[in-house]
Amino acid sequence: MEKITEKLLLEKASPKANKLEQIMTLNLSKMRLKLQDLPVKLLSRLQSLEKLDLSGNMLQEFPKNLELPALRFLDLSDNQIEDVTTLDSLSNVEELRMDGNLYITVSDTYKLMVLLPNLRIYNGKDVSTYANHLRYVYSDNLRTRIAALWENSFCLPDPITAEKIDALESKFVSTACHQVKFGPNSVSDFTRWRVGILAKEYLLSLTEPKKEVDSVETTGTQNNSDVSKPAKRKQTESVIDTSIRLRPHKKPRTDPAASAAEDSPRQSRFRLKPQTQDPIDTIRNVPSKTSRPPITPSRGERRSERPKRSFQEQQTSEDDAQKKRKESSGKKDSRRDADMLQTVEIRSDTQPVHLKPLHVLQCHSKQDSLEDFSTQLWACAFQPLPDSAGNAGGSRLVATCGGDSICLIDCEMGMVMKKYKVPGEEFFSLAWTTVLMSRGGNASAQHCSILAAGGKRGIVKLIHPRNNVAYGEFRASRKALSALRFNHQRGNFLFTGSYDNKILMWDIGGVDSQYNFKVVQLLVLEIGTTPLHICLPPTAPSAHLLTACEDGLHCYNTQLGANNTSKRSKEMEITFPIYKKEDKDHDYHTVDGLSFLNDDIVASKNYLYGCIYLWSWSRTKVQRPDKKSKAVRAVVLAELQWTNTQIPYLALNTCPGQAYMVCGDDKGKIWTYHIPNLQKNSFHTGKPILPTEVLEWPTPVKNGHGKVEGPSINSVAMDPELCYLVALSDKNMVIVWKREESP
Repeated sequence: MEKITEKLLLEKASPKANKLEQIMTLNLSKMRLKLQDLPVKLLSRLQSLEKLDLSGNMLQEFPKNLELPALRFLDLSDNQIEDVTTLDSLSNVEELRMDGNLYITVSDTYKLMVLLPNLRIYNGKDVSTYANHLRYVYSDNLRTRIAALWENSFCLPDPITAEKIDALESKFVSTACHQVKFGPNSVSDFTRWRVGILAKEYLLSLTEPKKEVDSVETTGTQNNSDVSKPAKRKQTESVIDTSIRLRPHKKPRTDPAASAAEDSPRQSRFRLKPQTQDPIDTIRNVPSKTSRPPITPSRGERRSERPKRSFQEQQTSEDDAQKKRKESSGKKDSRRDADMLQTVEIRSDTQPVHLKPLHVLQCHSKQDSLEDFSTQLWACAFQPLPDSAGNAGGSRLVATCGGDSICLIDCEMGMVMKKYKVPGEEFFSLAWTTVLMSRGGNASAQHCSILAAGGKRGIVKLIHPRNNVAYGEFRASRKALSALRFNHQRGNFLFTGSYDNKILMWDIGGVDSQYNFKVVQLLVLEIGTTPLHICLPPTAPSAHLLTACEDGLHCYNTQLGANNTSKRSKEMEITFPIYKKEDKDHDYHTVDGLSFLNDDIVASKNYLYGCIYLWSWSRTKVQRPDKKSKAVRAVVLAELQWTNTQIPYLALNTCPGQAYMVCGDDKGKIWTYHIPNLQKNSFHTGKPILPTEVLEWPTPVKNGHGKVEGPSINSVAMDPELCYLVALSDKNMVIVWKREESP
C-alpha cells in the first residue's frame, strides 16, 4: 500500500493538474486503504474534486468531517463500510455507489438518502423520488407523532435552566425513540435514528427563537372538464369599443377552434421528427432602420368589471402600520435607508449590445399551411448546456411553443431542427431542466437536458430532444396549464400553474436508459386567480415562490419539511405605487410580466401601466405583512419607460449575465434596457429610465401578401451571453435577432 501524499494524488488525478485545488477526478481504487490511511487535512484541499473513486479498499467508514464541496460522484463499492453517518459532510453528492459492502442494511440506505440532500442515483438506479419521500413525507409523519408525544407527556421546566433542559432532552429523545413507531420493522433502525434527530430539533424549536426561513436552505377558463378552448387571448380587433372595459382573459380565439381535447390522451411514446427539409416558409425580412419612437405613453381604456378589493382600506391599514414602525425606529432607520439608497450595481462590467434581425420563421402553422397568420405563439426558452456538475451554459438552440406544436430552432441557421406535434393540444408554456440519466452497470450517470411543455389539456409532456424522444407525460390539472417553472438548483422539482387557480409542485425524478420515470406531487399552492408567471429567487429557489397573477403579485413559502403542510396559502402580497391611482374604472392589479434581473432586483409589469418596475426582493420580503391583507409594499428602485397598450400578456424577460431587460409591445417592437447599475433616488426623481434601444419590427414580406404589419410580441428569450434574442408573435412568426460585434 502506498502512502497518500500530494505527489501521489497529482499522479492519480485525471486530467493531470499542477495543484491539488485543480483536481477534478481522482482514482484511489484497489489500494487496500483503511480509514487511518486517508489524511483529512490533505484531502480537504481538493476543493474542485467532482469524482472520487475509493472502490476496492478496506474502509469501514468515510473520513469524518472531510468536506469536498464540489464532489458529485463517489464510489465506495467493494469496501467494508459499517457506518454511513460520516458521509453527512458531502452535501452536494448526486451519485453514490455502495454495492459490495456486506454490512450495509436497508436502514443504512435510508439514512444515506436523508443525509445526502442531493442524492439522486444510488448503485446505478434513480432514487430521487423515493429519497424525497423519506426526506419530507416520511419525516413529516414522524414529526407529527413526536409533537403528539410532547403534548401528552412533556412540558418545559419552569424556570428554564441549562441543566434541566439537558435532562429533559435526554428523557424526551429516549422516550420518543422507544414509543414513536412508523413504517415496517425492516427499517426500525432508521426510524429510531431519524426520530432521535427530529426530537432534538423539536425541543430546540421550543426553547430557541425561530430563525428566518430563507436565510439558509435546509434541503380562467370555463368550467368544462375537457378544457377544449382555453385560448390565451382574442385576436386584436381594429376598432375598440371604449365603452366596454376589457379584462385580460385567456379566451376563445376568433379563428375556427381546434378539435376538442380527448378525455384520455394517448399514453404512447411519440418520436420527435428531425426536420431535413422543413415545411415552414422562412419569410423574407426587410429590416428598417432602428429609430426610437416618441416615448409618451398615455393611459389607455380599462378592462372589464371584476370584483375588486378596496385598496383604500388596505392602504389605510398599511399606512398606519408603517407610521408606527417609522415612529419607533426614528433616526436609526433614516440612516439605514440613506445607506441603502446608494448606487446599486447589477453588472457594471457589461456594455450595451446592438442587435439586427436575422430570421423570421413561420413554423407553427395549422396543418403546415403557408396561409396561417393566426396561430398565436406563447413561450420560448433557450436550451441549457449542462456541464459535468450540472451547471448550465448557453446554446443557440431555442424551444418555442404555440398551437399544437413545439419547435426546436437553430438560431444561427434559422432552421427547425426538431418538431413535436400533439393533435388537439394548444401549448401555452414550456421549461428546460437538467436531470440525471442512470445508465446501469458500472457507467456513471450523465446529465441530460429535458424539455417540459403543457397547455390546454392540462398534461405535461416530457421530452429528451437529444435522443428525439418524448418519453413521458402526466396530468397536472383538469384545466389548462398557464405556466411551468423548474427549480434551477433541484432540476427534478417542477412547478405547474393552471386555470383552476393552483400551482402544484412535482418531483419528476430522473430517468434511466429505458426512460422509466416516476412523478410525485409534493405541494399545492392555493392561488386566488390564474397564475400567469412563476419566478423563483435565484439564491433561494427552494424557500419562496413569486407568482404574477390576474389579481396581483403573491409570494408563497415552498420550503419542504419542518412541519409545513402540503397545502399552502399565500405568505404575502406585494403591492405597487400605481395601485394608489386605482378607482372603480381603473384596476392595475394584473401583473403580466415577472423576472429577476439579478439575485435581488426583480422586473415586473402591471397591465395597462406604461412603465416597468424594478424593485428589491430582499428589502421587500423583510417587511412585516399587514395582518389582514398580508400586503407589503414593493421597495421600488426605478421605473423603466415602456409603451401604452391595452393588450395583456406581453411578457418581459431578463438576461442577468448581460444586465439586460427586454419586453415586446403590440406593434412588433422590442424595447431593450441595459441596466448595469441604478443610481440612488432614481425612482424618487419621478423620471423613468428610457430604453437603451427600441428594435423596430423588421417588416417581413410574404409572397403574395405584401408586408406583414407589426404583431403583438407575446414572449421573448435571450441566451445567457445575449448572442441571440428570440421573440414570438401572435401572428405565427418567430423572429430571431443576432448580436452585432463591435468593430
